Amino acid sequence: MSEQSQEQVVPERRSPVKNKIGSVFIPVRDIEKARSWYCRILGLDEADYGIMNGHLCTLPMQGTGIILDTMPAWGGKEPGGAPSIETPAFMLMTEDLQGSLQYMKELGAELVTGIEHDHWFVVKDPDGNKMMICRE
Repeated sequence: MSEQSQEQVVPERRSPVKNKIGSVFIPVRDIEKARSWYCRILGLDEADYGIMNGHLCTLPMQGTGIILDTMPAWGGKEPGGAPSIETPAFMLMTEDLQGSLQYMKELGAELVTGIEHDHWFVVKDPDGNKMMICRE
């Protein structure tokens, strides 16, 4: 028998994992404070979004959702809480880049950058997570 015919040919298996992001988790230290802040910047009524199991708040979005989480299983029980996201892990879209920058300033958000390339800027949430606001 030739070497080639002795090799097992394994059919290629397609991944059962979908090419789709379900939600983005954002580590927060104070779930109620984070819910208030994100609801303000997203124009959501805070009263519509409860806190589940004492540590989760799901915010529906157009497309991929956001889950605010104190991350008890991922460092949230440690002093200082779960580590913040140090690089922009997601971006929020806007049709009014300058107006969005001004709104974030009015909310007292910490700006990481100004408007770059007339297309985006980066801010920190109250927990130090960085997010990009980008022209749609």
